[in-house]
Amino acid sequence: MRSYRESFDDGPGGWFGWNDNARGPKPLEQAPSCVISRSPWWIDYNHAPPGAGYMHLLFMLLTSGSPGEYQREVSGENRFVQGRFGTDFTNATVRLRLRGELITHATRLYLLCQGVHHGICTGWLLTGQPIEVTTNWTETRLTLTPDESAWTCLSSRHDRTDYYGSAPLQTVLRDTNADILLVLFPLEIVPMGPLNGDPNRLRPERDYPIWRSRLPEGYVEMDEVQIDFP
Repeated sequence: MRSYRESFDDGPGGWFGWNDNARGPKPLEQAPSCVISRSPWWIDYNHAPPGAGYMHLLFMLLTSGSPGEYQREVSGENRFVQGRFGTDFTNATVRLRLRGELITHATRLYLLCQGVHHGICTGWLLTGQPIEVTTNWTETRLTLTPDESAWTCLSSRHDRTDYYGSAPLQTVLRDTNADILLVLFPLEIVPMGPLNGDPNRLRPERDYPIWRSRLPEGYVEMDEVQIDFP
């Protein structure tokens, strides 16, 4: 067994947050031996219905590739890629040590694995194993079994099918070559005022205002991540 471990003692180690589709990655807050993701978070609408729905992206890590200068400035050196841990996450065990305060509004925190195959990016959420966040440091252990009944495929909104889609879970876990994330899902998107059109074909906070009071608020601190590969 080979293990990746990040304790954030020397910077974010490749982990980052996300601004939006236009601006891309943003740095996480840094505290002694941990990183922090804090609201307000961007609404990821790339998987709006007929996809799985909307979500907030709290923590992200690229699992392959050579990051550019801006990516390194935002997230530091990616110690996962540097360590050549590979992208086969089948039956891997992910251990997370987290704490925080969240007003969840019926969302849950989940692990998301994404891989690009034949030019299409597929994301699978481990909805069968939600991650609890409390005010005390708590360790959560996730097992990435290739059982689709424990996962939810994100698929794509109507106009992003050129990039997002649906590949089998086994394919994505065998080669999670894009990234892994911690996300809050599903978000309830409530338009503020009348709309001229389908809200799921429009983009919340770009094409129409929404009630932010219906979205999660708070912060999550991440102190340690360990991935044990079989």
